[in-house]
Amino acid sequence: MNIEQRIHAFAQLGNYINEKPLALQEVIHKASIYNAWFTIKSIEESLQNIATEFLAKEKLEQWLAAYSFPKEEETKTIAMVAAGNIPMVAFHDILCVLISGNKLQLKLSEKDQYLLPFLLAQLIKIEPAFHNNISIQFKLENFDAIIATGSNTSAKHFEYYFNKYQHIIRRNRNSIAILDGTESKEALQQLGHDIFDYFGLGCRNVSKIFIPQDFDFIKLKEAFSHFSEIMQHTQYMNNLDYQRTIYLMNQIPMIDIDFINIVENNSLHSPISCLHFERYTSHEQVQAYLENEQENIQCVIGKGYLPFGKSQQPSLTDYADNVDTLNFIIQLN
Repeated sequence: MNIEQRIHAFAQLGNYINEKPLALQEVIHKASIYNAWFTIKSIEESLQNIATEFLAKEKLEQWLAAYSFPKEEETKTIAMVAAGNIPMVAFHDILCVLISGNKLQLKLSEKDQYLLPFLLAQLIKIEPAFHNNISIQFKLENFDAIIATGSNTSAKHFEYYFNKYQHIIRRNRNSIAILDGTESKEALQQLGHDIFDYFGLGCRNVSKIFIPQDFDFIKLKEAFSHFSEIMQHTQYMNNLDYQRTIYLMNQIPMIDIDFINIVENNSLHSPISCLHFERYTSHEQVQAYLENEQENIQCVIGKGYLPFGKSQQPSLTDYADNVDTLNFIIQLN
């Protein structure tokens, strides 16, 4: 395959997702039963972003035009340890490997066993030449480089085991929003997507907000009421009740919203069902925090940063951890 054929195949995969055939609907239902955190709604949202932002032909062509591919492609085998915190979170990495003409050796997350294999099978149906470039394996072996994503603890193990290979190792990250108090109700509702989509499990989900000293939480509560349906999710509410009990036992003050615990805390990471906030008095204070936590921040939401509501709608150039995955693959020696 040449690059044009690969682009065409992935664009056809995007068309397939948009058509929502019965076979795709069935695997979505199956995945939602297997993993309660993968609701049908969240899977469909992830698929829609993949089709719209990653697989539109013109966007693929524009993305790839910024790179120089070797005239004589030397195929490498790239191993991948996929994450499973949100549906198909590894898709962008997979796309980078396959669109560049290399072979993928994929170890699935235990939490995401159905969606990625199904999409890759459809890709092979569209372009059979991909058959020899895709393998899903329990044990990774005989590869040239690796991309591995996990927790901070597992990342240490990855670095030890894969140190002799060229690699990208990803750890826990969270995202942050900066408010100035003048946001409209519509903007705060969009912020709700950054917080509540995928139950806050993604590294692009906002886990902490910076607010001015006189910030009115009533506006936030009114805007967040749009997401009250999250109360129907048993696992999420179990986490909320557990965390709320801990806060009450330790006499930690909370902002009273029925389906999220909002707590003043300078930590970037917040537990599931919780949102940390920190008050600021100057822009310099916020900038100092961002600089100090830059290795732990995935993206920043707010005026002058990523727009509200866009954290979980990444484009092709929104590389995780700001590491250009495609360039890493192209430059492998």
